[in-house]
Amino acid sequence: MDTTGIGLRRVYEPPETHDGLRVLVDRLWPRGLSRADAALDEWLKDVAPSTELRRWFHHRPERHDEFVRRYEAELHDEAHTDALRWIGERASRGPVTLLTASRDVDGGHVPVIVAALRELPPGRSHSSSDSDSRRGRHWT
Repeated sequence: MDTTGIGLRRVYEPPETHDGLRVLVDRLWPRGLSRADAALDEWLKDVAPSTELRRWFHHRPERHDEFVRRYEAELHDEAHTDALRWIGERASRGPVTLLTASRDVDGGHVPVIVAALRELPPGRSHSSSDSDSRRGRHWT
C-alpha cells in the first residue's frame, strides 16, 4: 500500500493540524502523559512488539537488526496483521500519524510498521466492531 499519508512522531509532541488520525502504536501507556494531553484518536496495542521482544531489545543499538527481523516475523500473526490492515484502511481515507513514546522514532518499531504496511497484501477488511475487539482498544 501507499504509505505517503502516514507520519511518525513522538506522542509527547503537541498535535499538528496535518496529523490527521493520531494513533499510539506502543504496548505501554507513555510515562507522565495524561490521557487528555495525549490527544489520541486510537491506542493500537496489537501492532506493537510483544512484551518479550520489547524487553529483549530495550533500545540497545547492537540488537537493532535482530529486533527488526524478529518484529517483522511477529507482524505476520493474526492480531498484528489485523492491526496493520486497520491502519491501512484509515490511511486510505486520509492522513494518519503513528505515535510512540520512544525517543528514537526512526530507530524503533514504528518504521518497521510502515515498512510492513508497504508490503501488506490486500485482504478482507474487518467490520468496525470485529476490528475494535481484536485491536486492544481499551481506553476510549
